Amino acid sequence: MKKIIRNLIYISIVYLPFLLASCSPNQSENTSQESETVKSSVANANPAAQGFNESSSDAKAIEVADSVMSAMGGRKAWDNTRYIAWNFLGFRKLIWDKWTGDVRVENVNNDFKVLVNINTLDGKVYKNGEQLSQPDSVQKYLQRGKEIWINDSYWLVMPFKLKDSGVTLKYLGEEPVMDKPSHVLELTFDGVGVTPENKYKVFVDKETNLVNQWAFYRNHEDEEPGFTLPWQNYKEHGEIFLSGDRGPRQLTEVKVFEELPKSVFESLDAVNLDQYKTL
Repeated sequence: MKKIIRNLIYISIVYLPFLLASCSPNQSENTSQESETVKSSVANANPAAQGFNESSSDAKAIEVADSVMSAMGGRKAWDNTRYIAWNFLGFRKLIWDKWTGDVRVENVNNDFKVLVNINTLDGKVYKNGEQLSQPDSVQKYLQRGKEIWINDSYWLVMPFKLKDSGVTLKYLGEEPVMDKPSHVLELTFDGVGVTPENKYKVFVDKETNLVNQWAFYRNHEDEEPGFTLPWQNYKEHGEIFLSGDRGPRQLTEVKVFEELPKSVFESLDAVNLDQYKTL
């Protein structure tokens, strides 16, 4: 709640100058400069990743992306968040160390585990009751583990990644989402991820600056989305907000930890996260 209140204060700071603009020409000029200063400071607080396609992105879309980061807790809070765990649609459980790139993936319905570092592709694979040792098989499943993380983490933390490497942002205007006036952003990708031909439309509530819906397009040329799902029921985890509610598809057991032992990412033994303190 305190983050939402802070975000409403941010909204007031950005838009108050426009309410005062009719007072006098000098005041109009001064408040316009103040507004640009505020926008600049927000953007500086959320620098784009190296490789973000700023030159082809719309300034309005970038401004909205920065407001989303602020509403989600802010860039500093996101950078300071280290361990995130979640259950992806009931299929598999993931634990991610953002700082090191270590990821643990476990299928829920069969005996399959991958411990992989997404930066180095080092790790371990457990399948059909035993740890794999054949190099080709191990590398195949380590790569598969990374691809799972790319997909499953995007479903959870996409709002923090609007200015990622390879992303181009376009502003498509406004549309209502569940009767809420919302900005519409288009995300396309260049040479990143497993399926760079994908496209997303991301809808952002104009009042809260939180993502409230997304639409997925398998190919950027497609006119109709493969699915359109809500982003609802944000919850505060430490200093950031996360939503696992995708309507008919749910991300559950969402947890953020300040500390986890190395064994979580090094041992294939079962992990009980309930014994560790969440933020």
